[in-house]
Amino acid sequence: MGIDLATNIAFILNGEDYVCAVDSPMRLIDLLRDGCGIKSVREGCGAGECGACTVLLDGAPVCSCLVPAVQVRGRAITTIEGLEQDGKLDALQQAFIDNDAAQCGFCTPGMILTAKALLAKNPHPTDADIRTAIAGNICRCTGYIPIIKAIQAAARDRE
Repeated sequence: MGIDLATNIAFILNGEDYVCAVDSPMRLIDLLRDGCGIKSVREGCGAGECGACTVLLDGAPVCSCLVPAVQVRGRAITTIEGLEQDGKLDALQQAFIDNDAAQCGFCTPGMILTAKALLAKNPHPTDADIRTAIAGNICRCTGYIPIIKAIQAAARDRE
């Protein structure tokens, strides 16, 4: 049986500097939930299939259940909590509310973060672009139509 020593890593979480001890098998989702107290990052499948654990890593959506925690050293992580600025919801968060795009809410943080990355790359997405972007995020409640409408509305609001 080998000894696995913890390593301190520094990273940025929602705009703030963090230093946490991680061991080699620790996943990013466990670091965020257990080490940083971020409970919005949810584990649905643990295999990168559902998108519930999606966070932005240097602006790109990743399934945090698949990312080894040690790989975030020196990088920036954004969770749903990091979108709110000065007490004001991000346009995507507000659009999800306004378009009834969240029902049970389990998939919502990952869905919004995926959409945030899409709009950063493509501020005027087509329906097909949106569907392709959110294909890795499973929602069992809404039927996706309100989610697509919310992303379209957020894109229009950015104009």
